[in-house]
Amino acid sequence: MISAERRRVILLMVNRDGAASLRALADAVDSSEVTVRRDLKRLHDEGLLSRTRGGAVAVQEFHREPSFLEKTRVAEAEKRAIAARAASLVSDGDAVLIGAGTTTMAVARELQRRKGLSVVTNSLLVAQILAEGTGVEVTMTGGLLRSSTLALVGSAAEQSLATIHAGRLFLSGNGLSADRGLSTPNATVASMDRALAAAAAEVVVLADHTKVGVNALVQTVPPAGIARVITDARVSREQIAALQQAGIDVDVVDP
Repeated sequence: MISAERRRVILLMVNRDGAASLRALADAVDSSEVTVRRDLKRLHDEGLLSRTRGGAVAVQEFHREPSFLEKTRVAEAEKRAIAARAASLVSDGDAVLIGAGTTTMAVARELQRRKGLSVVTNSLLVAQILAEGTGVEVTMTGGLLRSSTLALVGSAAEQSLATIHAGRLFLSGNGLSADRGLSTPNATVASMDRALAAAAAEVVVLADHTKVGVNALVQTVPPAGIARVITDARVSREQIAALQQAGIDVDVVDP
């Protein structure tokens, strides 16, 4: 593939998905990661995308949160595999927190038929999925309803977590990197996610390959606050090693 065509494919892929890892881009254009790095530098210098440590992000993604519909169409198989691994960490009778997002919705589907499970969530969609089962007790936070994601946020939502403590939180976001941890374009969402993290003994971040190596505008949970990351096999070895060096356990699933 000639260089101009290669860069065109790279740009299309990044703009379509919002972000892409170096490994995924190299596979897509059948080139080495060294070659793709050069392409990313040129596209970055031209202002067409933004390079990250392990890939690239569409230029608008730093300041714009993708719509819920956009999120549901990205890495669907990977999200299902990540959710299945996350659910395997939960036993009947556990108490867990689940944040808002398309991947956490997939976790809710996996937990739907569990017995004696207590779940606290700020997501109406997660609660609705869990309510279809008979063995899960669902507690919702209060707060202001964010119509774009049907999630509860704001000071009332955060205060409702003050007396809550659960063994594990399953949380997602728009970006995950070894230096900044989890991040999102929205400050209100970030504040709510921090409140959820404070209510859990352990934070498990669910991040498919399109999110790893991406730094969104607002940090939510720093690397030191993340116990485990569950991601997919399209994340590069370098990115996995960087997360591990930051003290995070990394589980890699293959859809």
